[in-house]
Amino acid sequence: MPGKPDGKLGEVNVAAVAYSSMWQDLKDYAFSQGWIDAGGIRTRYLRSGADNGKTLIFLHGTGGHAEAYVRNLGPHGQHFDCWAIDMVGHGWTDKPDHDLEIRHYVDHVLRFMDAVGVESALLSGESLGGWVASRLAADYPERVERLVLNTAGGSQALPDVMAAIKSVSLRAAEDPSWALIKARLEWLVVDKSKVTDDLVAARQAIYMQAGMNVAIRHGLALQEMDVRQRNLMREEDYARIQCPTLVLWTSDDPTASIEQGQWIASAITGASFVIMDRCGHWPQYEEPETFNRLHIDFLRG
Repeated sequence: MPGKPDGKLGEVNVAAVAYSSMWQDLKDYAFSQGWIDAGGIRTRYLRSGADNGKTLIFLHGTGGHAEAYVRNLGPHGQHFDCWAIDMVGHGWTDKPDHDLEIRHYVDHVLRFMDAVGVESALLSGESLGGWVASRLAADYPERVERLVLNTAGGSQALPDVMAAIKSVSLRAAEDPSWALIKARLEWLVVDKSKVTDDLVAARQAIYMQAGMNVAIRHGLALQEMDVRQRNLMREEDYARIQCPTLVLWTSDDPTASIEQGQWIASAITGASFVIMDRCGHWPQYEEPETFNRLHIDFLRG
């Protein structure tokens, strides 16, 4: 069993050294989990660095949850008041009985900010979270101080990618078995060994909630072409983003090309662009040391 002492004095337990878990990621840091009423939406969060200056909010992707940032929460909490939230319809946050479009997620993030008393924040969003963050920054520039778009969605509508997201997500939602939950998480990364057992278990518990299969379907509305088209970020929308912005892309993102990331950066005045190598759709989890260094340096200005 990984991590179980073998009882031989003086010998190194290789399995224990090699095994990675969320508790190992968090063991050196103070953090908390809680729920807050965000304008009528019971919202679950992870938080670190409550007394450390500017507020940073991490936003996960489609079908995700706050654990997407378990390898970033502590290091960022050394510099910021860092929150990773379960967005509406996701994780352990309330799940409304209707399809979710970008305006619903933006409204939820704004309600959350109001609930914690934050006028403006640093926003970092991955995939769907980047789509939400970019729309919020464009429509409510006074609420965003700095912005990171991490393999962000919302700039294009590719039928094959949309179909892949729907397929892998619906399989896990309809049958939250260990194998299918693991397959959903492995789709996000290049090195499949980085999907740990406790990460699979955390998502499996979420997906086994009563009614979660319906909630996942509501969240996948953005993978329908007509819905997606009316929610896309157009060039003129990106042009309205006023805050300093980092567009962070990867060499092996399964959802969009490097050229698409470069196009997003070119559409935002003064935006920086960086590529993380040997990463897929979850660079913050796959290569946390590199991500944390780049991310913190940018956010600190």
